[in-house]
Amino acid sequence: MSRVGKMPVAVPQGVDVAITAEKITVKGSNGTLVRAANPLVTVQNNAGVLTFTPANDSAAADAMSGTMRALVANMVGGVSKGFEKKLSLVGVGFRAQAAGQKLNLQIGFSHPVVKDMPEGIKVTTPTQTEIVITGADRQVVGQLAAEVRAFRPPEPYKGKGIRYVGERVVLKETKKK
Repeated sequence: MSRVGKMPVAVPQGVDVAITAEKITVKGSNGTLVRAANPLVTVQNNAGVLTFTPANDSAAADAMSGTMRALVANMVGGVSKGFEKKLSLVGVGFRAQAAGQKLNLQIGFSHPVVKDMPEGIKVTTPTQTEIVITGADRQVVGQLAAEVRAFRPPEPYKGKGIRYVGERVVLKETKKK
């Protein structure tokens, strides 16, 4: 059996988990997340502790039990604490401004780039060169951060562009004569 799938998920105070044959619903202070249940995995809620067991002895059911456990653990963590990704802009004149559910970027193009944020995602700009994306769904937060970074990824010669906070960009040496 999967090592990850064997570990139970503790449900913190203030988080409600509803398990049906078709879906798993997790409600908390940061919102509600719903995921389709997999028929290869049986999920049980025993007094605030979720356990995941494969429905049969196949390798697919074993692997899916670990996957479902990780996904549900991320849902529980998202509705209780939330997830955040931080981005920084490196470059002369690069600016970001959050306006409601829109993110306006001036990143060296002749036009400003505007990115709309989906429901449940909050974007803030503490300074003009920092972007903080927060939300309950880990996958959506990470995907949005990757999409914003893809507008202007760091280039390898000067390092200009949008990068994750803490990301190391290895700079290349310029061409020699």
